[in-house]
Formats: sequence, structure tokens, C-alpha cells
Amino acid sequence: MGYDGISNGVKSRAVKTIIKNFQKKIPINPKRIKKTILKVLSQEGAKLSGEITICFVNDKKIQEFNLKYRHKNRPTDVLAFDILESKESGQMFADIVISTDTAIRNAKIFKTTQLNELYLYVVHGVLHLLGYDDRTQKQRQIMQKKEKEYVDT
Repeated sequence: MGYDGISNGVKSRAVKTIIKNFQKKIPINPKRIKKTILKVLSQEGAKLSGEITICFVNDKKIQEFNLKYRHKNRPTDVLAFDILESKESGQMFADIVISTDTAIRNAKIFKTTQLNELYLYVVHGVLHLLGYDDRTQKQRQIMQKKEKEYVDT
């Protein structure tokens, strides 16, 4: 894959981003989503090429994925799937699935906007793909700090 991504004046390997919108509740801005993903990859120092597909779905669909892949029969905000499961090749092929229903619900709970929640989920999914975890309180704090950094700037 060619070097066609430019960040801070430095050429970096390109990660193609594909947006699939299977919902109608929140308007999706593909250009901003792609920019957010590239920002996270660049600032995290990820020297990868490949492809990330982001799917925006409802709670019913994400619950099906959550049950199938995590054995949890409930909706969740975001699921990230690293198809290769190894960055040694310098490539990433991944899917991120985001529930807009959960974003709408959590925006009310956390008194923020639906779009802000959506972008937090995008960043959260990319951080998972880069190896960050949120199983412990300390890991959650690290991820939340980074999410806020990338969404607020």
C-alpha cells in the first residue's frame, strides 16, 4: 500500500477507512470520522497500513454481535475486532461496530451531545485496536484520558 496519508507534514503509511451507516438516528460525517481515526493513529505513533471498517448500528444489531463474539446478551457501546490480531506485519485490518442507540442514551446520562458520544466510541475502538484495554480501573482511566484528549482537541 502506498504512502498517501499526511499528518503534521510527515508522510505516514495509509490506513483506509470505510464507513458503513446502518442507522438513521444520528447523522454521520464520514470525513470527520476518518480524520479522527487518522489523528489517533498518528498521535499514537502507529506506523500501519491496512483498512478499518466502522459500522454504525442499532442496539439490536450490536447485541447480536456482543452475544456471538463476547457471549454477553446485551447491547454495548462499541466493539472492536482486529482481524489480523498482530501488528508485526505493519498492517491492520479491523472492524469497529458502534451503537448509535447507546450513544443517544449515554449522551442524556452524561449530559453531552450524541455526536460527542459517537466520537468517543470511535476513539475507544481505535485505542482497543492499538492494544489498549479497559478491564481494570487503571486501564479505564488511561483510555478515558486519551479519549477525552482526542475528542476535545
